Amino acid sequence: MRTTTTPLQRIWEFFVEKLIFLSGFTAIIFVVLLFLFLLKEGLAVFKTVSPQEFIAGKSWYPISKPPQFGILPLILGSLAVTIGAAAIAVPFGVASAVYIAEVAPPRLKEYLKVGIELIAAIPSVVIGFIGMVALAPIVANVFDLPTGLTALSASLMLALMAMPTTVSIAEDAISGVPREYKEAALALGATHWQAIYRVILRAAAPGILAAVMLGIGRVIGETMAVMMITGNSAQIPHTLLQPVRTLTATIAAEMGETMRGSPHYTALFAIGIVLFLITFIVNFTADLFLRRAEARR
Repeated sequence: MRTTTTPLQRIWEFFVEKLIFLSGFTAIIFVVLLFLFLLKEGLAVFKTVSPQEFIAGKSWYPISKPPQFGILPLILGSLAVTIGAAAIAVPFGVASAVYIAEVAPPRLKEYLKVGIELIAAIPSVVIGFIGMVALAPIVANVFDLPTGLTALSASLMLALMAMPTTVSIAEDAISGVPREYKEAALALGATHWQAIYRVILRAAAPGILAAVMLGIGRVIGETMAVMMITGNSAQIPHTLLQPVRTLTATIAAEMGETMRGSPHYTALFAIGIVLFLITFIVNFTADLFLRRAEARR
């Protein structure tokens, strides 16, 4: 039976379609304008320091005479914290997603998913405070360190923050694998775990990788927690047991103390450009894998 739409319904549908298009287009414009603003404010730092010295410089002393704006220790500090958090969050996150999607009873599955969402709702400042008060003394005692505010402490707490994103998206990817895949594997004699490992995980691999990339993006962009836990020492880290300083923490800690238009001010915006590019690359890569996962379904 064919249904006819009235002129009023067609006008309403046209209005809704244009509103959705305008919303998406506006979001893109905002991102472009934000990047242009960062370029406008940040590129001026290269009047004071060359791009090579800025990226590869080993000293961050913005108020010295002359100032030194080398962000290599900040980049390596961010990298150390990110790799440490990913090394913890990825295996535990994927294992949790597999358990929720394929092993847990339906009733327990709902409780676990709610619990994961509750972890995601914890403010980062609270996680930073818990890490500073509870975790840092434990790290200092276990490894006999003068301070527990290290890259390891930050990695542990950031892994907790990245887990909800990783688990939720990976669980969706695993649940999205057609049931026929698993049924066919079981019919051919595979055990439950063999079907999960050899069939389901391989089919869901693009979505799981996207979950990992988005979890890493969550870690890279975190500010408050890392500023409270890492020790804020702008030095090149050689182990995770050293205090470090990240790109995000540097901007948050120093932006309020700079004079508008000063080299220090423009250097912080240049750090913002670096962060913007890193985050864009991570999110773009994750989106590519998500599209690949959707195309396989």
